[in-house]
Amino acid sequence: MATESDIPTIFTATSAYSLAGVAVVATIASVTANTFLPKNARWQDRFTWIWLAFDAMIHFSFEGSFLYLSTFGRQVVTSEGPFAELWKEYARADARWGVSDPTVVSLEILTVLGAGPMCCYILKQLAQNDPARHYWIIVLSTAELYGGFMTFAPEWLTGSVALNTSNPLYLWVYLFFMNVIWVVIPLWLMYDSYGHIASSLRFKQASDIKTKKN
Repeated sequence: MATESDIPTIFTATSAYSLAGVAVVATIASVTANTFLPKNARWQDRFTWIWLAFDAMIHFSFEGSFLYLSTFGRQVVTSEGPFAELWKEYARADARWGVSDPTVVSLEILTVLGAGPMCCYILKQLAQNDPARHYWIIVLSTAELYGGFMTFAPEWLTGSVALNTSNPLYLWVYLFFMNVIWVVIPLWLMYDSYGHIASSLRFKQASDIKTKKN
């Protein structure tokens, strides 16, 4: 009969500070929305700001650390430090993140160096109430969705050998929740921005037709 000491600990101190770190980033993103957006801003714009600020900080800090630990011959599993422990924890659910998988690292290069700065640029446009942000929101959201697809589709096609779904923490928190938000929210952002772009183009078209008739 297995004793208590034989049962592996699932939720560890590393799990706790990793999830707490994500919560801190989300809190900071919410505070910046109150700082940089007017009080009468649409809830859609406030939500967009919070997400983009959260997105940028996650890309630069968490994923930036992964990129550093996974390039130029380094690997997470042989590294030390708080961020290395964080990624070792995530690698328990998806082993590819511990061994510098080339597909994952390639996607993270685009994410950290491309998506991160783009988030900041859109935040600047949002603070200035520049409607051109809706184009860049669609570009960013498309890139995020593509990144998510290319992260998991190759693994699914090869039998998901690197994924560990043996317990609820790994399956529903690390693999599902921590990835599905980068699907659901970009889809919503695309829907919202499409509405703005389409309505503006239709208004412009109607105005042009009216001008030609006059």
